[in-house]
Amino acid sequence: MKTTSHMSALHRILLILSGLALVAVIFLPIWRIELDAAQYPEGLELQIYSNKLAGQVDIINGLNHYIGMKTLHAEDFIEFAVLPYIIVFFALAFLITGFLRNSKLLYGLFFCFLLFGIAAMVDFYLWEYNYGHELDPSAPIKVPGMSYQPPLIGYKQLLNFGAYSIPDIGGWIFILCGVILAYCTLQEWRKNRILN
Repeated sequence: MKTTSHMSALHRILLILSGLALVAVIFLPIWRIELDAAQYPEGLELQIYSNKLAGQVDIINGLNHYIGMKTLHAEDFIEFAVLPYIIVFFALAFLITGFLRNSKLLYGLFFCFLLFGIAAMVDFYLWEYNYGHELDPSAPIKVPGMSYQPPLIGYKQLLNFGAYSIPDIGGWIFILCGVILAYCTLQEWRKNRILN
C-alpha cells in the first residue's frame, strides 16, 4: 500500500520560514560589485536590488564614460520590471508548499527554483559580458584588446581597479532558501523512497 506524500513538520516549518524570508529579498540588496583603487581609498560600491540600482552609481557612470562603457540606468533593465514578481511567486510557492504538505509540490518547486537560479546567473553573466565588451569606439581612453567585464563572482583586476562581485544580504537569503529547499527535497525524496 502506498503511503501519503505529506511532508514532515520540520520541513513544512522550514519552507514556510523560507517563504517569509523571500519576501524580505524584495527590499534588500541582492548583489554587490565593489571597486577598489588608489584614487578611491574608501572604495566604490554598486548594489543591485530586485528593482533598482544603488550605491555610487553616478560616480561609476562617470568613470565608465572615459573607457566607453555604457552608463547604468535601472530603466534599461527588463529584469528590474519582472524580478520582484518572480520573487513574490517563489515566496508564495514556498508558503503554499509548506501549508499543503505535498511532496510532489515540493519536487516541482525545487525544479523551478533550480532552473530560475541557473537562468538568473546566465542572464547576469551575459549582462556583464555585454557591459564590459560593447565599448564606445570614441571613448577618451582606449586600451587595445582590453575589455572590462566584471567578475560573475569573486575578484578581477580591471586596469587600476580591483572589482569584487559577491552576493549581498538579499542574495545570501536567496541562496540559503535554496539550500533549505534542496535539503527538504532530498530528505522527503529519501523518506518517500523508503516508505513506498
